[in-house]
Amino acid sequence: MAFYDLDFIEDRFVHYAQQNTRSDYASRDRIPSTPGQEAMARELVQELQSMGLEAYYNRRTGFAIGHLSANIQDSQDFQNPVTGVGFFSHIDTADFNAENIKPRIWRNYEGNKLTLNEQEGIYLDPEQFPALKSCQGQTLITSDGTTLLGVDDKAGIVGILAALRYFQQNPQLEHGDIYVGFGPDEEIGIGGQRFDPADFPGVELAYTMENGRPGDLEYETFSASVAHVAIKGTVVHPGEAYGLMVNATTLMADFLSCLPADQVPEKSRNHDGFIMVTETQSCVDRATINIIIRDFDQEKFAAKEQIIRDLVNRMNQKYGSGRFSLTIREQYKNIYQVIKDKPYTVNLVLDTYRKLGIKAHIQTFRGGTDGNFITDKGIPTPNLFNGGGNYHGRYEYVTVEQIDQLAEVLVNLAQEHVRQCRQGRDEAPLEKYW
Repeated sequence: MAFYDLDFIEDRFVHYAQQNTRSDYASRDRIPSTPGQEAMARELVQELQSMGLEAYYNRRTGFAIGHLSANIQDSQDFQNPVTGVGFFSHIDTADFNAENIKPRIWRNYEGNKLTLNEQEGIYLDPEQFPALKSCQGQTLITSDGTTLLGVDDKAGIVGILAALRYFQQNPQLEHGDIYVGFGPDEEIGIGGQRFDPADFPGVELAYTMENGRPGDLEYETFSASVAHVAIKGTVVHPGEAYGLMVNATTLMADFLSCLPADQVPEKSRNHDGFIMVTETQSCVDRATINIIIRDFDQEKFAAKEQIIRDLVNRMNQKYGSGRFSLTIREQYKNIYQVIKDKPYTVNLVLDTYRKLGIKAHIQTFRGGTDGNFITDKGIPTPNLFNGGGNYHGRYEYVTVEQIDQLAEVLVNLAQEHVRQCRQGRDEAPLEKYW
C-alpha cells in the first residue's frame, strides 16, 4: 500500500533525473563545480517555497536550504526539548555520462531481464543483479543504458520532498523544526566540507539519504586519508649514465612492489580496510604516486598510514636522503567516533523502523558521505537509504515505491522524535556491529 502520492514521486524523480548535475573535480574551486547543480539547487528552493517552507540558496556553500517550522502547541510536559532534525541529499551525480538522460519507466515490473538499449546490447538482468528480484510488482525506473540515471542522490531528494509535502498536507501531525539541505559536489568530496551549520540552527541530529534499500542504516564509515609520494631522479645522458643516473621510474616501481599485496580493495570486504594506489606518473627525472588509505578501526587506520611512512623512510635509506618525500592529508573521519556517544541518533531510526514493521539492516558504509563532514561540524549524521541500486553507472535503477517508503520513514521519524522527547528518549548505548 502506498504511503504517499506515487504520481508525485514519479513525476518529480523523472524531472530531476533529466537534469545534468554531474560534478567536476577539475572545477572544484567553483561553487558548485558545475552550473547544472546551481540551476537545480535554485529550482529546489522554489519548490520548497511553493510548499510553504522558508527556503534560500546559500551562494557561499552551494546548498539549497529549507526549513519547515515546528507546529508543537504545548511542550511544557516534555521530558526533553524538541530539537531540530535535519535531512540531507546531494544534487550532483557521479563521474559518468549525464548528458541527455532518458528515464525509462517499467510499470508492474515482472522481475525479468530488461532491454535498456537494443542497438548497443545493454540489458538489466536479475541474473547479474539479483537485488532486482525484490522490485517485482513495483514501478521500476532505469536509464536507457547510455547514461547514468542519477538515483544517487536524486531519489533521496525526492523522498525528502515527498515527506515535506505530506506534512504540509497534514498539518495536524506534530513535528519539530525540520531542516533540509540539498548540497553540491558530494561525489568529489567537497560539498559537505562547505556546509555551514548556521543554516541548521537548533538541529541536534541529521541524516543523509545515500544509497541503500529500505531498512538500511549506517553509522560507521571509513576513516580516510590520501598520501602523495614524490620521487626525485637524476637525469644524465643514457650513454654516460653509469654510476650517475637515478631513474625515478625505477625507484617508483621498487616502492610499489613493496606495498602490502594483501591490503588492497580487491582483497577487502566487510570491515576490512585497504591501501590503494590511485594514480602514478613518472619519467627519469621525477615520479609521483597517489594513494588512498581507508579503514574503520582507528588503530588499523593509523597503522596503514605508518606503513607508507616507514616505506618512504626505507626508500630514502636505500637510494639516498631526499629522493622520496611524503605528504598525508586527512579526508574524513569515521562518524562512529562521534555517534557512539550520541546513541539517540541511531536508536531513533531503529525505533521508527520497528514501528513501521521494517527490518533494520545495519551495516558499515564502505566509503564516506557528506555526513562525515557534517558530523565533524557538530551534527551527528548517520545514513539511511534512497531505495535504488547499481549506483554510478548505466545500470542504475530505483522504484517509485521505495522512494515512497523513504518518505514514510522520514515523516514517522520526525513524529517519533516528538513522542520520545515527550515521554523519554531511547539512549541505549551502541555497540560496534562487527
